[in-house]
Amino acid sequence: MDKPHKKLVAWQVAMDVVLLVYRASERFPPEERYGLREQVRRAVVSIVSNVAEGAARRTKREFAQYLHMAQASLSEVDTQMEVARRLGYLDEADWQALDGRLERLDKLLSGLIRVQRMAP
Repeated sequence: MDKPHKKLVAWQVAMDVVLLVYRASERFPPEERYGLREQVRRAVVSIVSNVAEGAARRTKREFAQYLHMAQASLSEVDTQMEVARRLGYLDEADWQALDGRLERLDKLLSGLIRVQRMAP
């Protein structure tokens, strides 16, 4: 299936972030199984899903709305993983790898939003 979202670097980086979060959250303690682990997993999947759904919309304005939702979910993931780090569920190496990808993704989403606003 050749879908336009798969060509977006933002979608590709978001998929990388999904994998990083899933792998890191696997090591959360068992008592977080239905708490922080599931919450952060839902939020990270929401990022990539909103990018894909937005890319399938008919107008640039609609696409930008979905990109804004993706950014909101990105902020949620950033906060949740910071909580995990502070609780000792996430080691510094995993945090650094994830934090760099989150920053890159935020810049990519911001750039895409700017492009959508400038388009006729």
